[in-house]
Amino acid sequence: MSNLQQDLNPRGAYTELAALLRCRFSAQDLKLFAHQPARSLLSGGERTRFRGRGMDFEEVRLYQPGDDIRSIDWRVTARTQVAHTKIFREERERPVFMLVDQRSPLFFGSTRCFKSVLAAHIAALLGWAALANGDRLGALVFGDYNQRDVRPRRSKHAVLELLYQLQDYNHRLTSPITPAPTQLPSGEMQKPNSLNEMLADARRIAKPGCALFIISDFHDLDNNAEQQLFELARHTDVTLIHVYDQLERQLISNSPLTISNGRERLQLAANEKAFQQAYQHQFDQQLTLLTNICKRLRIPLLSYATQDDIQDGLRKAFGRKK
Repeated sequence: MSNLQQDLNPRGAYTELAALLRCRFSAQDLKLFAHQPARSLLSGGERTRFRGRGMDFEEVRLYQPGDDIRSIDWRVTARTQVAHTKIFREERERPVFMLVDQRSPLFFGSTRCFKSVLAAHIAALLGWAALANGDRLGALVFGDYNQRDVRPRRSKHAVLELLYQLQDYNHRLTSPITPAPTQLPSGEMQKPNSLNEMLADARRIAKPGCALFIISDFHDLDNNAEQQLFELARHTDVTLIHVYDQLERQLISNSPLTISNGRERLQLAANEKAFQQAYQHQFDQQLTLLTNICKRLRIPLLSYATQDDIQDGLRKAFGRKK
């Protein structure tokens, strides 16, 4: 691996804006293909199965009543003495929208980088890829109690605004434990953002026909969130990108471990097989729930760990066909 490729891989506990900007070089190899025919009525550069007067010629067939007479192929008609018409593959625009999780539970990592940094780099790579493909880019970045929309635009400014919001929300994180809520001016206690609420908000922002990428560790995925995913998948091309750390999946130790929250200490029997099995079972159970939901809803699922080569992983999923 070259030094440039190493530099482009996410590292550390916090994002660096310069690293997010350098993701543009790796994104040139990515092509965000639509998983389903686009449903948008906007013109653009994505091919769909809709047929009409577009830019790309598809075939010549026999003229049928109702066909546009402007599409008649007069050369074939003259040669065969039977009316033939040209068929074009219509081009439709497919905006790209991202839902990026930057909540406290993602502020954790044991190898190379934190989950929050990995999620931010994935979003940056997809954002630069959307710009290279000429797609409109929009996003919703959310933290523990706040969120910020990036208005869909087909310009470098949309990507730069996304990177700024990723940097801002990432650097607000200080602990993997969600901060205690504060009291609002109305007297009510502030409610932390849940995945279910953010998915519901995405339904308001993500327009029909767009490619929607949801980047999170999905730690609070539940049946209500599944219903929101079902509604989103009816009108958008949803792709879930799951980020995790290997230490969350498997804990192996030859001796007991002592953990502390700064005030109290607790000793874990991490060297006992029963504890290790229960620890791994909890992670596998949540991942199985996520996998089964994606299978039921026919939603693509990508899963990356903090130690993975994210450039290689995304290239395998979205690499341009030679």
